[in-house]
Amino acid sequence: MVLELRKVAIRNIEFGSPARIEGDKLIVDPDEMKEWMLEDSRIKDVSFDIALPGTSTRILPVKDVIEPRAKIEGETFPGLFREDMEEGGSGVTYCLDGCVVTTTGPIVGFQEGVIDMSGPAAEYNVYSKLCHLVMILEKQDYVDPHEHEKVVRLAGIKLARKVGELAFACEDYTTETYEWGNIGENYNAYPDLPRVVYVYNCMSQGLLHDSYFYGRDSKIIVPTMLTPLEIFDGALVSGNCVSPGSKTTTYMHQNNACIKELYKHHGKDFNFVGIVLCPLMTSLKEKFRNRMLTVRQVKMLGADGALISQEGFGNPTTDLMIVCQELERNGIKTVIITNEDAGIDGMSESLPDSVPEANAIVTTGNSNATLMLPAMDKTIGVLKDIERVCGGTVNSIQPDGRLLIEIHGIMGGHNLQGNTLVGAVTI
Repeated sequence: MVLELRKVAIRNIEFGSPARIEGDKLIVDPDEMKEWMLEDSRIKDVSFDIALPGTSTRILPVKDVIEPRAKIEGETFPGLFREDMEEGGSGVTYCLDGCVVTTTGPIVGFQEGVIDMSGPAAEYNVYSKLCHLVMILEKQDYVDPHEHEKVVRLAGIKLARKVGELAFACEDYTTETYEWGNIGENYNAYPDLPRVVYVYNCMSQGLLHDSYFYGRDSKIIVPTMLTPLEIFDGALVSGNCVSPGSKTTTYMHQNNACIKELYKHHGKDFNFVGIVLCPLMTSLKEKFRNRMLTVRQVKMLGADGALISQEGFGNPTTDLMIVCQELERNGIKTVIITNEDAGIDGMSESLPDSVPEANAIVTTGNSNATLMLPAMDKTIGVLKDIERVCGGTVNSIQPDGRLLIEIHGIMGGHNLQGNTLVGAVTI
């Protein structure tokens, strides 16, 4: 399996007609995009805006962030728009590098967050460094919250695919090529190096807390082996409203920092032999079942070591810990990535669950730490929604327009794949 990512650099966005890419500038037609979106009768109205790095702009509440990608041959974001889906992870995929589609509008679930393009919050995530094509979407009155989530999710993916197709006309791009063999080929590729597997936890808890694998709700699948190339090609997308700080947006799936780092060391420090996708469930019985199935597949891949990333906080920490525990008991050295919820003063118990075997932990910091954010010249969305966002309160909006929130409330503020500008050290 070979996947070629053709990356077209985008450093600016403007409205205009016809839609096109000129140099590193993306030009999009809002009337054309509105026509695409209103093909879904559940959408009452839609408008568009632009947010660029370094500007005094705040986006709130953010539902999802997606990198525009498209394939000339094959299916972009496989499983979402066609019944006869194709396997992702091969062929040529065009990517608009440095540009994202960001969805907002009336809030779907309370755990949706803030992106500031400048100021203190901009130093806490990678999104502030990207050019945002923002879609503000309003649903029809009869659409319930779960259907609302679906409408916004599919609209964002559809727009990202349509915009990504503008790259087909570009000849100025950089290329990243990834190859992946079968289990036997991967196992034997570097016999003198330890074999490492990535356990990819994804939110699958219902109540607007789900991810979608080839268009299928991940809470109704079992732990599954997959290739990193499928992830790069859009096989896993976000459909959840978990804590914005730890939320894995579709952009974070497409640019999974763990997978990229594993590739960087593959064939040098270890042999990266596979991924096991593990749904994060709600009941202990489901958690123990998924632990058994995950560990079994990691062992089948012949792993000597494992890396586990988390999504969400609280309940999902139990999944993280019990899988780590069972892997260690089977002689598989394991490193986990998690955040901490240590209270605004940093003095509270930082993890809701732990096991003695979790002795190699990478932390993305204390998500309860608070920031006072300056007022922005422009807000895309509804500022008052901060009162219902995780990390915000009814007292977040200050009389002078400043905003008091926890890092929890910043989209990607402590991303649990390590795709964040926040960390922690032991002193």
